Amino acid sequence: MLFRKNMEPRCAYCKRGSLIGEEQVACVKRGIVAPWDACPSFKYDPLKRVPPRPAKLDTAALKKEDFSL
Repeated sequence: MLFRKNMEPRCAYCKRGSLIGEEQVACVKRGIVAPWDACPSFKYDPLKRVPPRPAKLDTAALKKEDFSL
């Protein structure tokens, strides 16, 4: 998922941009832009992308019957 080729373009994880705080990206091509912006010059950098956290397992809802055959 992190290294897929058809990523949705976003300035936040483009090789040409550098994140400034949480609300701005300094882009080599376009200057200061929002992290969710994109342009045709997008080049994906997988090291800049932070994937969503995995869902937490709700163990309170599990019963002993769930683990028997």
